[in-house]
Amino acid sequence: MTLAALAALLADPTRAAFCTALLDGRAWTAGELARHASVAPSTASEHLSRLIAGGLLAEERQGRHRYVRLATPTVATLIEDLTVFAESGTRPATAPRSLGEATRLSAEARARTCYDHLAGRLGVAVSDALLAHGLVTEEGGLAVTERGRDWLAAQAIELPPRAGRRGGRPVVRGCLDWTERRTHLGGALGAALCRAALDRAWVERIGSGRALRVTPDGGRALRELLGVELP
Repeated sequence: MTLAALAALLADPTRAAFCTALLDGRAWTAGELARHASVAPSTASEHLSRLIAGGLLAEERQGRHRYVRLATPTVATLIEDLTVFAESGTRPATAPRSLGEATRLSAEARARTCYDHLAGRLGVAVSDALLAHGLVTEEGGLAVTERGRDWLAAQAIELPPRAGRRGGRPVVRGCLDWTERRTHLGGALGAALCRAALDRAWVERIGSGRALRVTPDGGRALRELLGVELP
């Protein structure tokens, strides 16, 4: 695909809204995305077909239901990076249009998923702690240290076997957080930490969006394991 073709795919507000919604890392039905973007189901289907054909989305079918998700972590990184770039201009940010939107944005700023890893103040705090404890290093580029691998093993948090290998996902990468304007950690490490946090009920989703809430057990675990104190 050419750069112009990719830009054309994302230039449509409805398709952009679909891709942004799918940054929560989950599969959505066509109907859910249609309602999210306030378009007719037939319109949503047409836009989804173009995004699938362009390689940005992947389709899964279960019975009569059609689910779509972002095709790869690389696509998720692209969408998130474009979001950061779009929001980083000199123009003031658009004020929330309702109390509900203001509440959602506040919750997402505290803690959310960025595709499959932690973001917001929570994601940045966890990233800072991993670096401060020497579990991740920035020397010569981001990498998990031996101490970090031992820590992951002690917490029964596994990285994918192909992480860091040719054709596999990077073990760890920096991802600029669009609300904090600082880096949180993505890659296979970020995904593994987020998956563990959800599976162990350290965090829980708020509604159907990207926002997360740190549970009491999660607050204790973050303090004991990483020294993370959240406001």
